[in-house]
Amino acid sequence: MNLELLESFGQNFPEESDGTLDCISMALTCAFNKRGTLLAVGCNDGRVVIWDFLTRGIAKIISAHVHPVCSLSWSRNGHKLLSASTDNMVSVWDVSTGDCEQRHRFPSPVLRVQFHPRNRNQALVCPLKYAPVLLDLDGSYNVVPLDDDFDTTIVASFDRKGDHVYAGNAKGKVIVIHAGTRKLVASFKVTTGTSNTTAIKSIEFARRGNCFLVNSADRIIRVYESGEVLACGKNGEPEPIQKLQDLVNRTPWKKCCFSGDGEYIVGGSARQHALYLWEKKFGSLVKILHGTRGELLLDVVWHPVRPIIASVSSGVVSVWAQNQVENWSAYAPDFKELDENVEYEERESEFDIEDEDKSVEDPTETNNVEDVEVDVLTVEPISAFISSDEEEEPKNVLLYLPTAPDVEDTEDQSWAPNADPTDEPPPTEAPKRPIAQEPPMVSPKKRKVKTHDINLKGAPADDIHPLLGGNKSEGKTRKKAVGPGKSTKEGRSTKHRRSRHRDDSD
Repeated sequence: MNLELLESFGQNFPEESDGTLDCISMALTCAFNKRGTLLAVGCNDGRVVIWDFLTRGIAKIISAHVHPVCSLSWSRNGHKLLSASTDNMVSVWDVSTGDCEQRHRFPSPVLRVQFHPRNRNQALVCPLKYAPVLLDLDGSYNVVPLDDDFDTTIVASFDRKGDHVYAGNAKGKVIVIHAGTRKLVASFKVTTGTSNTTAIKSIEFARRGNCFLVNSADRIIRVYESGEVLACGKNGEPEPIQKLQDLVNRTPWKKCCFSGDGEYIVGGSARQHALYLWEKKFGSLVKILHGTRGELLLDVVWHPVRPIIASVSSGVVSVWAQNQVENWSAYAPDFKELDENVEYEERESEFDIEDEDKSVEDPTETNNVEDVEVDVLTVEPISAFISSDEEEEPKNVLLYLPTAPDVEDTEDQSWAPNADPTDEPPPTEAPKRPIAQEPPMVSPKKRKVKTHDINLKGAPADDIHPLLGGNKSEGKTRKKAVGPGKSTKEGRSTKHRRSRHRDDSD
């Protein structure tokens, strides 16, 4: 069916919860493919669960890493999946077979990975406290050059076409670097009143159009137009199109992104499981979606085509969609919905071969009606599936994964025949075959995955990934409470021995 008939009339944003996707293990991050037919979910046990989003069933489970998966990215045609874990490993996976094609080992934790929007053999990797890295899948890499005064805490993202890399730091500065020549093209600073230090938390681009948003630490989401930023050049002062914030609760934002058509923006709260939806054109808040109280939000993604949002909290993926109300009168104006059965009164000539009660048609009007030839062979591309600068849909796109039917009990073979269908009696004495003549069972050899070591000069090797940073801070506070050079158990045992010594002396 044509996509235009599936789209709802009027508003184009979700309104209520539409169920959850339970991956058994704790979900941390998720990402849609280009069409939105598959959803990849990264879990804390290192697995990547790929859901068939139309049937809401698990299509494939990939044992990707040993440590938690922190970032995922699909290639343009959907055949490859890029994953990063907290053990500094970045892997490339074949989605159809579930095999790992390449591994890249970084010296420092990796915050984010992103496939090039148009080149499936290049990716952008954002290490912790280091410059972004343009990684080629053949093992070569190039570090994106930064300014001299650029801070080490950096976030980066490709633009919609992949021509430029937008990077932001903890001082509120955003620079634009050409992906091919790796030269600085433009730069500007995000300021709030008299404060000049506003840390950039994330940069996200719209799927359609030239707009991008900047999520900063001052709890304001700013929407810019990339053409204006490039026109202002270095040290420019572009004005944001919109400034979105929660003036009542002063909510900080964990994750922000655009809708599939670029007309709406969703901001996920960092305090609770709440999603704020704004209309980009007017900057007005249109909806607030509340999840379960007490949950913390980890990730938010918008479906590329439909008004559907997937959010990750408490290890479960929550799906938000529109309330579908069946309105058959929109297709047939004379259609009436009945609350109860009504006895139908049949007209006398209703089912006759020739209807005697029908009105007489004017022969002049029927002759003026021309036969319209309908073309049923030409397939026109759907505008929602292609970018605004393309004329046709990309070919060889992976939309679905084959799934095997579930068998409840494999041991219960009640469907099998009770007797041999050949009705031949079994032989009395079967000749014994020597064991040595039987062919040995040979397991298929797995292809050895090549691991590339990425050597970054001056990269912080001892830092812990932000997903695992909570344990580090707790350990520091415990050591301070107990004393230097002693663990919590040692402090308790020493205190216990001192109390016993006092009792003996008494």
